[in-house]
Amino acid sequence: MASHLVLLLIISFVFSTSSSSPSPRFPRQTLQSRARTQPSRGGDRNSYRYETKYFSQQLDHFSFADLPKFSQRYLINSDHWTGASELGPIFLYCGNEGDIEWFATNSGFIWEIAPKFGALLVFPEHRYYGESMPYGNREEAYKNATTLSYLTTEQALADFAVFVTDLKRNLSAEASPVVLFGGSYGGMLAAWMRLKYPHIAIGALASSAPILQFEDLVPPQTFYDIVSNDFKRESSSCFSTIKDSWDAIIAEGEKENGLQQLSKTFHFCRALNSTDDLSGWLDSAYSYLAMVDYPYAADFMMPLPGHPIKEVCRKIDGASSDASILERIYAGVSVYYNYTGKVGCFELDDDPHGLDGWNWQACTEMVMPMSSSQENSMFTTYDFNYSSYKEDCWNTFGVNPRPRWVTTELGGHDIETTLKSFGSNIIFSNGLLDPWSGGSVLKNLSSTIVALVTEEGGHHLDLRPSTPEDPKWLVEQREAEIRLIQEWIRTYRLEKVAQFSLLKSSW
Repeated sequence: MASHLVLLLIISFVFSTSSSSPSPRFPRQTLQSRARTQPSRGGDRNSYRYETKYFSQQLDHFSFADLPKFSQRYLINSDHWTGASELGPIFLYCGNEGDIEWFATNSGFIWEIAPKFGALLVFPEHRYYGESMPYGNREEAYKNATTLSYLTTEQALADFAVFVTDLKRNLSAEASPVVLFGGSYGGMLAAWMRLKYPHIAIGALASSAPILQFEDLVPPQTFYDIVSNDFKRESSSCFSTIKDSWDAIIAEGEKENGLQQLSKTFHFCRALNSTDDLSGWLDSAYSYLAMVDYPYAADFMMPLPGHPIKEVCRKIDGASSDASILERIYAGVSVYYNYTGKVGCFELDDDPHGLDGWNWQACTEMVMPMSSSQENSMFTTYDFNYSSYKEDCWNTFGVNPRPRWVTTELGGHDIETTLKSFGSNIIFSNGLLDPWSGGSVLKNLSSTIVALVTEEGGHHLDLRPSTPEDPKWLVEQREAEIRLIQEWIRTYRLEKVAQFSLLKSSW
């Protein structure tokens, strides 16, 4: 994760209606702002060894039309793989809506456990993101609704299935078990792939995966209520200042030269066109801060201190007594946008992580209704208005959303009965500080559909690299995940041995 993770999980496609605000993506559906600085990669790319390769992928897996193929990028590391003869496992990270290197270098947990399991690591990139562009380049791929029509979750899942099947064949490792990993949208893909292609992978770790954030499966105000509560638990006065700031922004914007003054107060590189731009910029920061309210310093989205919401509220509450409400807000939000102090001014339209394709996905399949309640939310009150949402999607892309398609194709209604009856070997891990946790599975559904929930956890924190500052509960969460994955692989191998013995006895 929100004008409309993830995980996973920003604002460039802004719905211009007062009745329905766009909802956050993974990290957000709309990428509204970035400081003018180099993209934050999160992990040190040089600390992970991998080869970059490309796989010739079908553009459309569900027709026999003569369409051009495209090169799907993937990262691979075999340093610790025990090989096909030992049934060495393959750990596959389901690529998110962005550059695969960004996610690979922010998924240290997978790298760290590879030696323990003797695993081959592969990180296939999601189509239409990073370098995996159909039609040869981004400009052609994003040209119109026709060229974008192959950017769907079904096609992406099929990509992963075809890719890993071909990889195993080339390595003569058809019997090697595959374990899926993913955070935010990638976590959703991991869970869905385990359900849709159970013969491809033996299990999935779906971290911060809001597979229930559709239709009326969860209350639409859940996301913003969690964001707001994250701030309120740090400081009720901070919560109230933010809640009051929206009216102050509008009032200032209505003054003569008000937009210029707001631009100056918040240090924008160019003058604001409307107060909505500023509100979206702030909304984006608060939502991200809730997602990455990690217990130690990190730079997944931006360089941030540990417990960044605490630091934001310290700035807001600790401002001088003569500081205006908007000056207090600027001091607080600068923790997110300029913690390093190196940014001179802020841009509203940068997309350093290449996440813009999510705008299309949100206007087709990934319709996640969100609203902001008057009672519990520190954001402006609004209700989700599907008619407005639909109109904006049509004006932007010339398409109408299909809000019920995800639950039709991949499930969601009566999830407990469905997964208990037809699913197995899925870990849903969530931290309750993460606003996307409200749309995920938060209780065990069976002995093998397990929910690991932590009170203080943020957005797919368990997938991040371990640090000396890791709290005990995070260490224990990862240890539980390792035990579960070990059991999946042990059971798989025992069944393979039993099948071989039975076959041998029949000779």
